[in-house]
Amino acid sequence: MQVAVPTVYLDYMLRGLLRFRSVLAVLLGLAGVLTHAQQGGDLQARILYAFHAEDTNQLADLVQTLGTQVRAGGADGSLRYHLAHAEYRLGLLVGETDAHAAESAFTECIDQLRSVLQQDVNSVEALILQSACYSNHARFTKWETGLDRSRAADRLSAAAKLAPRNPRVVYLQAMEALARAKPGSAENQRAYAKLQLSVQLFEDSSSTSIDVPGWGHAEAYLELGRQLELRGDLVGARNWIEESLIMAPDFKAAQRQLATLAQR
Repeated sequence: MQVAVPTVYLDYMLRGLLRFRSVLAVLLGLAGVLTHAQQGGDLQARILYAFHAEDTNQLADLVQTLGTQVRAGGADGSLRYHLAHAEYRLGLLVGETDAHAAESAFTECIDQLRSVLQQDVNSVEALILQSACYSNHARFTKWETGLDRSRAADRLSAAAKLAPRNPRVVYLQAMEALARAKPGSAENQRAYAKLQLSVQLFEDSSSTSIDVPGWGHAEAYLELGRQLELRGDLVGARNWIEESLIMAPDFKAAQRQLATLAQR
C-alpha cells in the first residue's frame, strides 16, 4: 500500500537536503583552506629551521622542490612567496663563501616576488621581502648597486605606508639605519629606538600563525642583544640573546653570540 506524502513535507525535506549540501560544501572548502594553510606553515617552519641551523643543504633542497612546483605551473602567490623566502635565506647563508650563488639566490627571490606583486601590488609581505632581497643583492653586484638600494628603499617605503606597524617593516628600517649610522651618533640612537620598537611589535604579534609570514622574531631579539652589548649592558644583552634562542633553539648565530658574551 502506498502512502501519499503531503507536498509540504516533500518541500521541507528538499530544503533540508539543499541546506545540508550547502553546509557540506562550506566544510569541504574550509578543510581545503586549512590544509593549504597548514602546508604553508610547515614550509615556513622548515625554511626558518634550516636558516637558523645554517643547513645550506636543506635550504637548497627546499629551493629545488619549490622551484619544481612553481615551474610545473599553477603556482599561487603563497608558493612563490615561500620559494622567494627560501632563496633569501639561502643567499644570506652562502654570502660569505660563494658570492655568485648568493647573487643568484637574491635575484631569484626578487623575480619570484615580482610575480606576486603583479597579482597584488599592495602585498605588504611581498614588498618587505623583496626590499630585503634588493638590499642584499646590492652587496654582490658591481653595476646595479645604486639601483638595487633605491628599489629596496622604495619597496620598504611602500610597505611602511600600507602597514607602518608591521614588525618586519620596522625591523628592516632599523637595520638599514643602523648600518648607515656612526656609533654614538643621534642617527644611531634613533635607529636603536626603532629596533626596540620592532622588538615590541614582534612581542605583540603572533609568531605561530599558520599561514601569515612570521619570520623576524629571533633575528630582531638577537640584534637587540648585540646592540645592548655594544652599549655595555651585558645583562640586557644576555636576556635578549636568550630570548632569541627560546624562539629558535637551533639559531647558531645566537649560540655563538651568547658564547662570546660569556667570555667577557
